[in-house]
Amino acid sequence: MTPTPHAPHAPHPPHDLKVEEALEARDALAAALSQAGVQLPGMEIRTPWADDREAETRYALVHLGVCSAQVALLLADVILKGIAR
Repeated sequence: MTPTPHAPHAPHPPHDLKVEEALEARDALAAALSQAGVQLPGMEIRTPWADDREAETRYALVHLGVCSAQVALLLADVILKGIAR
């Protein structure tokens, strides 16, 4: 199963560590889910609204989006199998 291409993220300062960390986490999660046979339809990075006084993003979140009931059940199954190890 090939991973879904991710939506392009909004431009951020070039050395924004919070955003880079979230992008790496998103990509790692997408790869792990893909290996387990689960594909979420869209994963993106969300940050708080920009504040002109701040040079860096305060935090960045991996937004998992929405998925069908079938995908949610596959994801639950993968999690339960991991717990059972």
